[in-house]
Amino acid sequence: MKNKETKINVRENMFREMKEKSIFNQVKEYAFEYADNSLNRNVYPTEEAIEDLKIFDEDLPEFPNQPQDILEKLHKYGSPATVSQIGGRYFGLVNGGIVPTGLAAKWLSDFWDQNTPLYVTSPITSKLESVVERWLRQIFDLPNETVAGFVSGTSMAILCGLAAARYRVFKRLDWDINSKGLINAPRIRIVAGKHAHGTVLKAIALLGLGKDNIEWIDVDQQGRIIPENIPELDEKTILILQAGNVNSGAFDAFDKICDKANKANAWIHIDGAFGLWASGSVKLNHLTQGIEKANSWSVDGHKTLNTPYDCGIVLCSDREALVSTLQATGSYIIYGEKRDGMLYTPEMSRRARIVELWATMKYLGRQGISELVTGLHERAVQFATELKKNNFSILNEIVFNQVLVCCDSDELTEKTLTFIQDLRECWCGGAIWDNRKVIRISVCSWATTQEDISRSVRAFVKARGEAKK
Repeated sequence: MKNKETKINVRENMFREMKEKSIFNQVKEYAFEYADNSLNRNVYPTEEAIEDLKIFDEDLPEFPNQPQDILEKLHKYGSPATVSQIGGRYFGLVNGGIVPTGLAAKWLSDFWDQNTPLYVTSPITSKLESVVERWLRQIFDLPNETVAGFVSGTSMAILCGLAAARYRVFKRLDWDINSKGLINAPRIRIVAGKHAHGTVLKAIALLGLGKDNIEWIDVDQQGRIIPENIPELDEKTILILQAGNVNSGAFDAFDKICDKANKANAWIHIDGAFGLWASGSVKLNHLTQGIEKANSWSVDGHKTLNTPYDCGIVLCSDREALVSTLQATGSYIIYGEKRDGMLYTPEMSRRARIVELWATMKYLGRQGISELVTGLHERAVQFATELKKNNFSILNEIVFNQVLVCCDSDELTEKTLTFIQDLRECWCGGAIWDNRKVIRISVCSWATTQEDISRSVRAFVKARGEAKK
């Protein structure tokens, strides 16, 4: 009887909470407090904040708890233990900031809580996906027949793009991969540059194509594929190119390479997680010249475009290949004349991430996207310039938003990076480049100012000084 009464009380409480909205106002205040501090606080959590996370170590409660207490605990101990990725001095991974309009739109869509497989489950998301698909074709100058799938990130987008490629290449060989699978299948080829991103390798493994079967192409000192070293291609080939090397930011020579691949009727996929957005910059769109000659593309909104997490996009000029490889059937699935988003994604259950992507692109427009993308490049150039003046070595050409930094020795570089991270003024990660340890800087947030860069450079100098002691 007690359990039954508890269930009734919980349900009644939830009705009251939705009506009174006090817990939402409580969270609003917490969110605004977090936003006010995000630009100037320590970028990485303090040791004390991390130690305090042990307060969450507990068994599942036997009975319901008060929502106000839950939210207070989450804010008191959770907020200080976050990494301030929405501020201007986080340069780790390739994490974008967050455009306020996009964040506000996400808040609204969180209340909508739409599941988006079909038009009949959410007409608004179907409409916005159709609109943004057209906008993406325009900003990237892609063929009119290009379709878009809205997924969690580029990892999933690459998987979808290469799955579509696999379907089409096998179809040319009169092999239905959906029905027959890979057992006794004809051999197809995977050709990629030696600096292909790890998510490309993951997708190839997941698709059963085998990492050991990749035909590797040599790259130059910036990580770009050397066109002359590309092997002879054919209609059995999937060629993978890169718009934005994850370390150097370099772009492959799409125009020249795609012409060669198209003559051989090879499938071309371009991994453009953050770099494809260079197409939207008046100053930088030369970097993506020729991308329209590919067959599929993968890109993130939550990197360069600064949408909230998570927001990935697969684009494909072969609708039949993408839809066929992501097929789903069931008598209860009601396809219609309007856009049904699940045709272009692996998931059926999928949140309405299109809402904040639409809001961000609507807010920025062509001019704002160009300004945002160009600004990231300008701050990266500033970072490299100021570091050089302070006798750090810069190992890459600053073509986009990436900067590779090192000191006089690997040991000093490694120690300097450790001290930079300990200072918490800014945050960067490490990598290996040309057999040297480097500090890897990714400038990805609209919120990064000139002073943020100079402040971060001062942290570099202080950290190197400590490392030399």
